[in-house]
Amino acid sequence: MGSWTTLGPAVLSLAGVALGAAGTLFGQYLVSRASARQVEAQESAAHRAELKGVILKFLGVAFQVKKAVPAPSDADDSLEGLVEELWLTHAELDLAARTEPLRGAAYRFAARLTEASRSSAVDGGVLHRAQVEFMNAAYDDLWPGQRRDSAAL
Repeated sequence: MGSWTTLGPAVLSLAGVALGAAGTLFGQYLVSRASARQVEAQESAAHRAELKGVILKFLGVAFQVKKAVPAPSDADDSLEGLVEELWLTHAELDLAARTEPLRGAAYRFAARLTEASRSSAVDGGVLHRAQVEFMNAAYDDLWPGQRRDSAAL
């Protein structure tokens, strides 16, 4: 019995140290997981803001081209410049987009606008469908998993 009275406190001390170390490691693991989630959320928000800016820039140029298309006049040079700017903003969007559907929809919308700028016959329905497809893809890329009211288009 004499040996337990000497060994008991030492064993209990070691068990306490081991339990404390395990608790500290587990706490650090939980903190690192929470930090990783926070960093991921911040990066996602920053990317969403960047993508939103690029989408709005693309749409601004696309609407300028769309507005100039129905009445091409002597200002064909300015329309050609707008088409070039459209493709430049398309390239920015292509680099910023996370999903292939957004890249494809942006390409198809830009291609339809380019075709319309070079043709005297403009099919408004084709342009509108390309625009709706682009807007739906942009919404899905910015807010994945959320429903969009397509009746607003």
